[in-house]
Amino acid sequence: MSPKGGGGRGDRLMVPEAEFESYYGKQIIKTPTWKTPDVPLYLFLGGMAGGSALLAEGAALQGLPTLEKVARGAAAAGAGIGTVFLVHDLGRPERFLNMLRVFKPTSPLSVGSFILAPFSAFATAAFGSQVTGWFPRLGRLAGVGAAAFGPPLATYTAALFANTAVPIWHEGHRELPFVFGGSGAAAAGGVAMMLAPAAQSGPAVRMALAGAALDVGALEVMNRRLGMIAEPYEQGFSGRLMKTARALTGAGAGLSLLGALGKRGGKGRRSRVARVAAGAAYVAGSVTLRFGVFEAGLASARDPKYTVVPQKERLAAREAARAASAPS
Repeated sequence: MSPKGGGGRGDRLMVPEAEFESYYGKQIIKTPTWKTPDVPLYLFLGGMAGGSALLAEGAALQGLPTLEKVARGAAAAGAGIGTVFLVHDLGRPERFLNMLRVFKPTSPLSVGSFILAPFSAFATAAFGSQVTGWFPRLGRLAGVGAAAFGPPLATYTAALFANTAVPIWHEGHRELPFVFGGSGAAAAGGVAMMLAPAAQSGPAVRMALAGAALDVGALEVMNRRLGMIAEPYEQGFSGRLMKTARALTGAGAGLSLLGALGKRGGKGRRSRVARVAAGAAYVAGSVTLRFGVFEAGLASARDPKYTVVPQKERLAAREAARAASAPS
């Protein structure tokens, strides 16, 4: 019989021969439907608010009333405006309220709702008491409550991202909370550096420097560990955002040191300008980082290689381990 079939009469094939192709070029997981800029701005504001609540409590313990007022105002404003962005992303306010009906410890979104709600209440009450002078003891207790919920608020969104199927977020679950926490501390310190007087801004400068070091260090460790999966943090639009964020954070650290040197040298004006510029750089770096992480996740979801290649590597590793343990 002729290879073309039909008893050697040269019949034409009615369908094309099958072509087998890999997953490459075909999107496998769904791209997150979260809105831009709502979610990145919520991430930034939550981190800044959480760090500011801690800074405010430290200022209260050290007897720095102006720094305390600035930090409490930043915590309350960050929580309030951040909630607006969150509700806008959800589409309807009742969706946020519905999340408070049931507490699910296995859901980062549910846990986050029960962090955001009391933090907002405590931060607002503490700031209101600070400004009006009413109920100082209750205001002080509210400030302690906001400080207790501050670190979870600044980092729970990292757990929320890591709980998705997006490769670059999911695989970065170890370091991402430290990246977000450090970035939030840098932003909180930066806001206070811009608004508080120089005589009371020492704790803000130290918090911003420590946060910047944690942010940059954790991000570097994460990128090295993830290898190929971390490419969106270095390439394309998201890569440019991340590089800009690192540059701004580094500029903030450098200007902080310059301001400290100017202060020691008696150059008050130079010190003040450097401090304000450093604070602005920290804040801008924190904002840009959140957009960079968000955009990197979208890029990671769109390109199937970040899903397929790690799966194949894990499968090959299991097969190699099975072969090594098999009796000869």
